[in-house]
Amino acid sequence: MRTDAGRGHLAMLVFSAVVAGSFSLGAMAAPHIAPAALNAGRFLLATTVLGIVVAARGGVPRWALASPWRYLLIGTLMAIYFLLMFEGLKTAEPVSMSAVFTLTPVMAAGFGWLLMRQRMSRRIALGLTIGAAGALWVIFRADLAALLRFAPGRGEMIFFVGCTAHAVYAPLVPRLNRGEPGLVFTLGTMVAGTLVLVLWGWRDILATDWAGLPTIVWVTILYTTVAATALSTVLLQFAAMRLPSAKVMAYTYLIPSWVILWELGLGRSAPPALILVGIAMSVLAVLLLLRDG
Repeated sequence: MRTDAGRGHLAMLVFSAVVAGSFSLGAMAAPHIAPAALNAGRFLLATTVLGIVVAARGGVPRWALASPWRYLLIGTLMAIYFLLMFEGLKTAEPVSMSAVFTLTPVMAAGFGWLLMRQRMSRRIALGLTIGAAGALWVIFRADLAALLRFAPGRGEMIFFVGCTAHAVYAPLVPRLNRGEPGLVFTLGTMVAGTLVLVLWGWRDILATDWAGLPTIVWVTILYTTVAATALSTVLLQFAAMRLPSAKVMAYTYLIPSWVILWELGLGRSAPPALILVGIAMSVLAVLLLLRDG
């Protein structure tokens, strides 16, 4: 892990574990608060924490404020992703939702070619295909008839739109970064994302009885603020500057496995055994995508 690429891989391994927790906790909190209110709260807290860190490290250089539309574009993509994630969790199971997320490497590879002309080898294409097949197996709950009918649930379809926004995000980071330090670029993104969420969800924010929210909502807000918003954004941008888009997103294939561990750790039931076939395909996809050469 001493090379830049090695540190990028480590960052994405941690990323996959912390993001998985947001699916399990988010499913428990989703019935109690509107997605816009929850995400506006977490983004505001995360931006505050990150702003303090950046200020302690010397602040934001004036030249980093050039072309603020870059931060607005990436922040909007983040806001769309998180809004639709929590909207989908109202009706979809965490493992199924995380499987939808594993479709992002295929889309990221396509956007990586369009935006950065990043080409893929046959091995990468095979890995993406196996990973996508494993994701579909989980999304359709190991039901071949449902797969052939292509009848995913409403929550999964909503989240798929969000995942498309997330897939665009990965190749855009190196395209739009102009040498800004990772924390500074992340802060600009978080400020823009917070602005978008507050403008979009101000009615839900005002209508929320913040004092009467159950404990699980506050636990979810705090966890997603520290781990799944600020930390995951820093990790993703750090890795995106050091690895091709397909390899960055390859680690999303590990998220369903992490979600199963989270579900078991939180005392919830394990998925049906047949779904584990799809999980195994996702792990195989990771191994193929991360091999060198």
